[in-house]
Amino acid sequence: MKGHRYVFVAGLHRSGTSLVARLLGEHPDIAAITDAPVPENEGCYLQGAIPHTARHGVPGHFATDPDQHLVEGCALDRLETRVRMEADWSRWFDSARPWRVEKSPVNLTRTRLLQSLFPMSQFIIVTRHPAFTAEAMRKWVDVEAIGFRGYWQGAHDLVLADLEYLHCAMIVRYEDLVERPQTMRRAMFAFLDLPVCESARQIANGNRRYLDSAQRSSAAYSRLGYAPGASCGPLLPRVRHPLRAIVERVEEVLANTDYAEAWRMSD
Repeated sequence: MKGHRYVFVAGLHRSGTSLVARLLGEHPDIAAITDAPVPENEGCYLQGAIPHTARHGVPGHFATDPDQHLVEGCALDRLETRVRMEADWSRWFDSARPWRVEKSPVNLTRTRLLQSLFPMSQFIIVTRHPAFTAEAMRKWVDVEAIGFRGYWQGAHDLVLADLEYLHCAMIVRYEDLVERPQTMRRAMFAFLDLPVCESARQIANGNRRYLDSAQRSSAAYSRLGYAPGASCGPLLPRVRHPLRAIVERVEEVLANTDYAEAWRMSD
């Protein structure tokens, strides 16, 4: 084997990143971290190359902390970092599988560094309507006290800016995934240039439990199709890939849905 390919899953806490990682990990060609003694099998806890102390990755804080925005050319952009990460992760992945999925919320602010360390890596960025994310976060933090709405917007402003530097990235909205799980699974595997596999996982719409309170929210983010009242517009997930055939294949998968708009970020 020439080397493992990585798909890094990123997104704010409570956005659906764990669900996406589990769906990807069902594929026979993708190894996933399982049964690790860390929260949600997150790889950031299982390596020592990129510092991840108790002050890193704090929910509601990390994504707008300039010190946690890691990009190409920073002090950690060294071969030694990659070697240490792969050495630390090796025991947690099935080495026989060509792909590895690693999911950590902090990947959201590390995509550019990770791309430099692993040039053949691909990124799936998971987003969730800010109103629903805020409601889901209430069990962890005081969302009003920390100004969560502004935090969510600042985080996604950064994400969309960083996307311009990424070769291979796809945005998957949680709302699309839970409403059209089979279509979105096919789209994600098309993005990775892998055949679709069977899935035994039942996907529940976690937004339903927060619907009443979220619908009273004015939170919105038009750049991702999120409107007030916890509604979603027809904007599709976005994709970047240097191979036009991959982009067109993903577009073809999504063209069979009832979305109103086509999308492309490859140009």
